[in-house]
Amino acid sequence: MQPIDALAAAFSPLRTHPFAYPALEVVHIVGIALLLGNLVLLELRVWGAGASLPVPGLARLTLLLVAAGFSLAALSGLLMFVSQANELISNRAFVSKMGLLTLAACNAAWFHGRGSLVKLDGVARFQVVLSTLIWLAVITCGRWIAYI
Repeated sequence: MQPIDALAAAFSPLRTHPFAYPALEVVHIVGIALLLGNLVLLELRVWGAGASLPVPGLARLTLLLVAAGFSLAALSGLLMFVSQANELISNRAFVSKMGLLTLAACNAAWFHGRGSLVKLDGVARFQVVLSTLIWLAVITCGRWIAYI
């Protein structure tokens, strides 16, 4: 038995229990909603909306919720992955989603590494638009996994 098959077998109750996988999908969607909803709120502030709100305080709140949402999405996504790893590894939508998640991480590292929350300049605005587009593409690929 290959290691990936052994892993899938260990998590087979996620596939066989009638409510386990749908429950994971709900957790995954809640995580995505927390992540994207709060990112968009912060990104709107970078674009100048809510100018009376101080960026550092808003960033502390929203990025904490972004991290919580990402954690929920990542953990539930990992559990869904191990329950059907062989199928997902060969799925183009899944592979694209993983590539886009890597791109989202690189964009976030670039955004925070250059101090974009302090600068709030044209590059910061470009980065947040790019972030939103990447996350929408991640969601799109995630939905397409079941259909490709």
